[in-house]
Amino acid sequence: MSNVSALPVQTGSSDVRSRVSPEEWEVRIKLAAAYRIAALKRWTDHIYTHFSARVPGPDEHFLINAFGLLFDEITASNLVKVDIDGTLVDDPTGLGINHAGYVIHSAIHAARPDLQAVLHTHTRDGVAVSAQKNGLLLISQHSLGFSGRVAYHGYEGIAQDLGERERLVADLGDKNVMILRNHGLLTAGLSIEHAFQLLHNLEYACTIQIAAQAAGNAELIFPPQEVVKKVEEQAKVFKSGTGPGVARHWNALIRELDRHGTAYRE
Repeated sequence: MSNVSALPVQTGSSDVRSRVSPEEWEVRIKLAAAYRIAALKRWTDHIYTHFSARVPGPDEHFLINAFGLLFDEITASNLVKVDIDGTLVDDPTGLGINHAGYVIHSAIHAARPDLQAVLHTHTRDGVAVSAQKNGLLLISQHSLGFSGRVAYHGYEGIAQDLGERERLVADLGDKNVMILRNHGLLTAGLSIEHAFQLLHNLEYACTIQIAAQAAGNAELIFPPQEVVKKVEEQAKVFKSGTGPGVARHWNALIRELDRHGTAYRE
């Protein structure tokens, strides 16, 4: 697994686009857009954390960021293609990938073929909630939408150990939202758009929780159980990843991103 960090960054897109399928190129554009939107929203941790997406086709390949690039430097052409075993299939920049990113993302892509994208963040509020014993509190409309849908994975140190993959997948189970204790947030979706909508809502739920707790001794209001169950039913459409809501959410984000430039498409 290469972690080279001193090679020049190549940004041209023509060679990469010519050697991948139209379907892969479309996924590359969407994944690059997800990185750029996260940068706009300040969900980054410098060159750390990672988003990935499965490459369409029979091969078990996925795309992930080159290790050393900032999120606002990611483009469709500089994403790295890697296989489940960690072989770099296509590394346009020569920078390699973050091994911890490989451990986390390969685990989920290998075990959950239903999931097309995996997004992982180290935001201030996400990490703060991950460090709380009770995790995500059902105190807001945003957090109530995740009732019964959040998995938790205990912290084992920086994810360098391949053996952690088995435990991570076991903790995730059949869910697609996970809080990594003392570490950060993770969402996985039936599409990049779906995973991003989940992450957007989860990040906001964590921000609301930290803001509410900052009031000191003010007592928090927890909705009654019948309301929690009602919202769980209402939120099932978000779990499914289908319906017009996912596309509507994503398209609005793309319009926002495109106002800042379209270099991510290159």
